[in-house]
Formats: sequence, structure tokens, C-alpha cells
Amino acid sequence: MSGPVEIVLIVAAVAYLMVRRMIGEPAQAKQMLILPTVLSVVGLTTLSGEVKTPASMAFLVGTAAISVVLGILRGASVRISRRDGNTFVRYTAVTVGLWVANIVVKIGVNVALDAFDPKDSGGVANSLLLTLGVGILAEGLVVLYRALRAGHQVMWTQGGDGEPGQTSPLLDNIQRNLGGRPAEWKTQSDRDSRPARRNLVP
Repeated sequence: MSGPVEIVLIVAAVAYLMVRRMIGEPAQAKQMLILPTVLSVVGLTTLSGEVKTPASMAFLVGTAAISVVLGILRGASVRISRRDGNTFVRYTAVTVGLWVANIVVKIGVNVALDAFDPKDSGGVANSLLLTLGVGILAEGLVVLYRALRAGHQVMWTQGGDGEPGQTSPLLDNIQRNLGGRPAEWKTQSDRDSRPARRNLVP
């Protein structure tokens, strides 16, 4: 099973994420996409060779699928707003409830597999990073889709020390394809008069 230190670190990371988003924070595409992708890849690497039976594979796929579904539901429940020209995201009570459900399901699946196939339950027990990563990634994708579709401009990453945040032409292009032009771009004059962007990323 996952080591105690790893579990504590994961729980602390999730708690930190939940607290920040319950308070409300600027939406950052890099945070929503890159970090959970890294978690998923690391989790998948950790599982390499540990899932050995069809039963444990089925439990693993089922757990990951449930995490994705709950992540999509969390993304749909997140409140999206604008503050000082920035897109803000904030967890609601429903979002927190779905996180609790996700944790309960994960524990329940581990217990069920341990009773059904104790010899190979360790592999699925070690899948916490993978299921956490794919769930957070699904949540982030839904939040980004909703924000871009509604015309909110989402930063790639937030600037520090008063510097403007980095923006992404790729996200802007996706937004145009979705038909969700940013509110400040509603007229050509608005677009021409807006401050020049800095630190563009792909």
C-alpha cells in the first residue's frame, strides 16, 4: 500500500487545494492541466507491474472511471466569476460533497478488493495518485470549458510581484472556436485599446 508519508502528503495537497478554492482563487490553466497530468503519470508509473490479475485491473479501471465522473461533476459545480478583470473559481458545498464521495468510493473499492482478492489488492491500493490525478484533470477541463465558453479570459499562470499573468494564444483560439469571446473583446475598439499582453505562452 502507499506509504504513510505519501498518504499524508497527498491528503495535505488535497486539503490545501480545497481550502484555496473554497475561499476562491484566480483560474490558472497551467495549474488545472499540468499538475494533475503529472500526478496521473507518476501514479501510472508507480503502478507499473503491480496490477497483475483481471479482477484488480477491473477494480483499477472502475475506480479511475468513477474519479473522472466525479471530477466532471465537481467541475460543473464550481462557481465561476470575475474579479478585477480576472476569472475566479470557487468551490461550492456540492463540490466539497463530491470530493468526500470520491474519497469514500476510493476507500470502499480498496476494502472490497481486499476482501475479494487480497493477494493483489496492493496494486489498486497504490493507485491513489493516478485516480486523484485523472479526477482533478477532469475537473479542470470542465472548469476551463465553462469559463472559456462563457467568455471569461483564463490566464495560463498568474504573474507575481504585480506583473501581469501569462496568457495563452492556444486558449484564446479555443475560446474563439467555442464562440465565447472575452467580455472585454465585445467590440473591435475594446480589443484594440486593451493593454498589450506580456509573456505569451503557446
